Amino acid sequence: MILTASLALLLALSITGSPIEVRNYPIIVPLARRLGFSNGTIDLVQHDKARVAAFRDYNTHSRRAESIPTTFASTGRYTIALDVGDPPTTYNLVVDTGSAVTWIGAGTPYGETGFNTGQRVGETYGGGQFRERSFSGTFFVDTVTLGHGLTIHNYPIAVASITTNFQRYDGILGIGPRALTFNTLKDIPTAVYSTFTDWLVTTSAIRQNIVGIFFKPVTGGRDTAVGGLAFGGPDYTKCDSTIAYTDVTNDFSSRNYWGIEQRITYRNTHILLRTAGVIDTGFNFIYIASYAYDIYRAETGATFDQPTGLLRITPDQYRDLGELKFHIGNTVLVLIADAQIWPRSLNSKIPGAEINGIYLIINRLGEGEMLGFINGYTFMQRFYTVLDSSDSDNRKVGFATTPFTYDSTNY
Repeated sequence: MILTASLALLLALSITGSPIEVRNYPIIVPLARRLGFSNGTIDLVQHDKARVAAFRDYNTHSRRAESIPTTFASTGRYTIALDVGDPPTTYNLVVDTGSAVTWIGAGTPYGETGFNTGQRVGETYGGGQFRERSFSGTFFVDTVTLGHGLTIHNYPIAVASITTNFQRYDGILGIGPRALTFNTLKDIPTAVYSTFTDWLVTTSAIRQNIVGIFFKPVTGGRDTAVGGLAFGGPDYTKCDSTIAYTDVTNDFSSRNYWGIEQRITYRNTHILLRTAGVIDTGFNFIYIASYAYDIYRAETGATFDQPTGLLRITPDQYRDLGELKFHIGNTVLVLIADAQIWPRSLNSKIPGAEINGIYLIINRLGEGEMLGFINGYTFMQRFYTVLDSSDSDNRKVGFATTPFTYDSTNY
């Protein structure tokens, strides 16, 4: 393979980098929650369906040299502040575990303080008949500051020149596995290259390629600091239990993502048999295979609510709602009744929802499903999550309870 001069430079920088200002480990960076509803409502189910379609399209076409699209769902997103350039400009980036390119320029423009490599980059977020979002641009080499003064020199950051259907955000911090960079370099689509966290390790900014994710459950409509990312290791101060790890699955449907295997029970009923699926911040709800969804609906007595596309229960059914248990590796993670419903304080943001309605966060994957489940934001807001790539041949995902795991804030 013949590399262009700009690509050779880019890949060299992503491997060797420059000296950095090393801080204590892990590096804790706060997250802010920003509601992406603007002044109205948004169809959260449709946004999630776009991402489901993307997974299905990728698995159907398997190894073809096509993009691995993901969706960018504009509900309550958690953003991280990244300073780029000298003098620096602050960009608020959405944290996405289902993509691996870190880029800026959707909102706040880039001042071109760095060196333009000329290497073109782009990605599509969404799929099927649903609304797509995308960006295309160029890699620049610039200074990046993360967290409390951690300055990284000569970092290759993607800068968008064209974006489609992005509002309120400046770009994405992609913390998905390296395989998801496939077909994002336009001149050499088969290239797979270092991610943001890979680069932090190779430049000795962090000792291990580990990211810990802490989300506080959504309870209202204000933008507040309600979470954090820990680069280099878990933030044990956010954990109320020992972190239990499980290997990333070898199942083709989800091995290139943060894919795991799990089974689900409701009270004493098996809802979902052991199967492979993914942990993904890009989804609002929890999605399970159709047969499991039907069992869960029957067990809870829920009815399908046509205006919202969600399952709905009555107050009496809520009071009788049992625990939903996720059996992952050697641990069991429990969603109490309150954790199984959408926050009623945000009902006004869902088209067709009644203000006092009680809507469940468990949804159906749909026809042609390739995965057994998807654990989205509403799952991750209840459990501390660790994405461990310290051994690239044996990636792991870890979970622990937090002070908010058993909170009753949604009803």
